[in-house]
Amino acid sequence: MRRLSFHTLDVFTDRALAGNPLGVVHDADALTGQDMQAIAREFNLSETVFVLKPQNPVHNARIRIFTPNRELPFAGHPTVGAAVLLAGLKFGVDEEREAIIVLEEEIGPIRCGVIIRPGKATTAEFDVPKLAGDTGLAPPRDKIALALGIMASDIGFGYHKPTVMSAGVPFTFVPVRDREALHRCRPNASVWDSVFGTHGAYLYTSLEGDGAAYRARMFDPSAGINEDPATGSAAAAFAGVIARFEARSGGRHVVMIEQGVEMGRPSLVRLEVELSAGRLTATRIGGAAVIVAEGTLRL
Repeated sequence: MRRLSFHTLDVFTDRALAGNPLGVVHDADALTGQDMQAIAREFNLSETVFVLKPQNPVHNARIRIFTPNRELPFAGHPTVGAAVLLAGLKFGVDEEREAIIVLEEEIGPIRCGVIIRPGKATTAEFDVPKLAGDTGLAPPRDKIALALGIMASDIGFGYHKPTVMSAGVPFTFVPVRDREALHRCRPNASVWDSVFGTHGAYLYTSLEGDGAAYRARMFDPSAGINEDPATGSAAAAFAGVIARFEARSGGRHVVMIEQGVEMGRPSLVRLEVELSAGRLTATRIGGAAVIVAEGTLRL
């Protein structure tokens, strides 16, 4: 019998039982991809991380990321959560410290800055290794509306219209006119695959004058995720949406995105974008995470 230690964390939140849950399985080098997929299905969280020895010894770890249905080359909440956990295990949490954790993911090495403050949730921020870009045409509005259970007139606000972007993982981005329409969205399983295929659908609306700039929801039934409380990889690709549809000046902009509110798991994602002449030049994702549980897998 193999015994592997694991932790669970809540990510993109500073308190337990909010944010996006994450499973982290340690010392997973002997596991096959099939083993990892089966364990991820057992955890049944939006993502489970498996920690392996790094290929480059100067890095902290290699990680593989699985949803209940498939492996991902990159994801934001596993990156933040794994960086927070590994920094805490390496340095402890009793003294204030800033640390760098380098994670090898399928998309490439990701450098994470971690801030540990005693008595407060640890935070992590990372440079997104791939800038957001178009990956195809969005479905027609009437089909999107049918798949989400809303009206076609509920889709769009300002200059925003549906688009498909990726910063490693593709999403269909759907602007929704207000919070009321966003709250009404429900995936229609009978047409979902024919409209969105294997893409997750990231729905968002503007929160002018609120503490966050946007509220979002993300559905991805094809990955085994009916709804995700916080989606860092989608936020990374959302930087491309901002660059395209918003008239922001050049330089650095911080955009706060709340997600998971309709699920009762409020999350807050910090998206930082850098623009030059209307073009995206850099993206960073950050947030807090807290350890919720630890234990042992017996396989």
